[in-house]
Amino acid sequence: MTRMLARVIGAVSIGMLALSSASPRLTAQGGDANAGDWRMIVLTGPTQIAVPPPGQTGSVDYQAELTAIRNAQNRLTKAQRASIDYWSRGSVIRWNEILMELVANSDLPPAPNPDGSYPAPDANNPFADPRFPFANPPYAARAYSYVSVAQYEALKVAWYYKYLYNRPAPSQVDQGIRALLPVNAPAYPSEDAVVSGVTAELLKLLFPTEVEKITLKAGEHRQAALLSGRASSTDLAAGLALGQAVAAVFTARAGTDGMRTAGGSPALWQALADAASARGEVPWHSMETPPRPPMLPVFGSVRAWMMTPAEIIQERPGPPPSTSSPLMAQELAEVKNTVKNLTREELAIALKWSDGLSSPTPPGHWNFIAAPYFQKTGWSEVRMARAYALLNMTMHDAAVACWDTKFTYFNPRPSQLDPELKTALGLPNFPSYTSGHSTFSSAAAEVLSYLIPGEAAYFRAQMEEAAISRLYGGIHYRSDIEVGKDHGARIGGYTVRFARLDGADGR
Repeated sequence: MTRMLARVIGAVSIGMLALSSASPRLTAQGGDANAGDWRMIVLTGPTQIAVPPPGQTGSVDYQAELTAIRNAQNRLTKAQRASIDYWSRGSVIRWNEILMELVANSDLPPAPNPDGSYPAPDANNPFADPRFPFANPPYAARAYSYVSVAQYEALKVAWYYKYLYNRPAPSQVDQGIRALLPVNAPAYPSEDAVVSGVTAELLKLLFPTEVEKITLKAGEHRQAALLSGRASSTDLAAGLALGQAVAAVFTARAGTDGMRTAGGSPALWQALADAASARGEVPWHSMETPPRPPMLPVFGSVRAWMMTPAEIIQERPGPPPSTSSPLMAQELAEVKNTVKNLTREELAIALKWSDGLSSPTPPGHWNFIAAPYFQKTGWSEVRMARAYALLNMTMHDAAVACWDTKFTYFNPRPSQLDPELKTALGLPNFPSYTSGHSTFSSAAAEVLSYLIPGEAAYFRAQMEEAAISRLYGGIHYRSDIEVGKDHGARIGGYTVRFARLDGADGR
């Protein structure tokens, strides 16, 4: 990829994040009183995490909390008012935007050593060169899913206790306290503190070099809830403890989900190439100079959310066209002809969906697409968390299933079979079949069409555009794209089937 192209793509990514900061105020923070009964994904139930009962609103201690809020509201600074306005857009929405920014800032592959080898980011030494992580598409898909599912689980627990204890917000108890944020649910435990607590802990695990930024943002979030009159200090303390307890459950899961060994070893990389050669195929190899190790060749064994390991294998597509077949020659010719005769519109589509350096990656792109439609719904915070969790679970599962397919067949990219082919995009450093963009996008479109059926045609049109963009970019064959779309739709179906039976679908 040229430096100019990288700058263009980086500018597009920055623009995506900047546009999202202008999102409308989220007006429905409450509702869904039965959300504590919705089906769990990781937790066993809402009472797995204990939240002790709050003190009485007439107690001396609670009255002192109210006095502190009144005094603080009487001396609000401009910066504090801006913070309250920022968080009024919704906790889940705002933290999703922060996560996209963290991914975009970490999406740079390591440079080679002088001897031609490549260092690997090390979670145990995150500030080394290269810094940890390299937030490539599979890593990013996993990060988005862990954060969103943990938020959702934590909020379901919070909703259970909110309606069990039914303590009103400070602005509802004391007429001297202004309601600067909407209040539509009981205050204890605070949903703002729950989301800030669970999210900050997971982001510190996933992006350890950004701990200071994450910690400051979480503190700002909780302060905004206090200053707005939506939560007292004990509401916040209970919410923070709950969020951190849920984060501990997810941290334990992440430590055993297979990610630590997803990079494989030189012996494995060679075995994959040898197996392809033994089948009579041309094996994939890195086209970079010096050759770079393949991107996470064992990610296909990382634990999925909605699919078992057996289902990942069961849903694996059949093999691609043989590299020596007439069909492969025909598909390669189509790629060459497309790139050679690329229109300005087709190039624009390829660049729009490049999702490469300094971008939120393809899963982040779909979070960006979904955000304005989610914001229009008026969903409660817990239902908003459900939507992001469903979307990001299916894209994580798509990453697992797609990478399982890629490294099962180890199929070469078009420019490997014909070195004269000049791609319009940077060449991904992993096998061709199937297309990750097609798989991610088709799974995402399935889930989004379930969540917002009135926009299904739009989501499917975006999916088709994302998929064909890889042909326009010269980096995928037609079969990569078409089979990837079909694969992604089946993967999305697992999440939709779960959602239809999770207890929330009767809205």
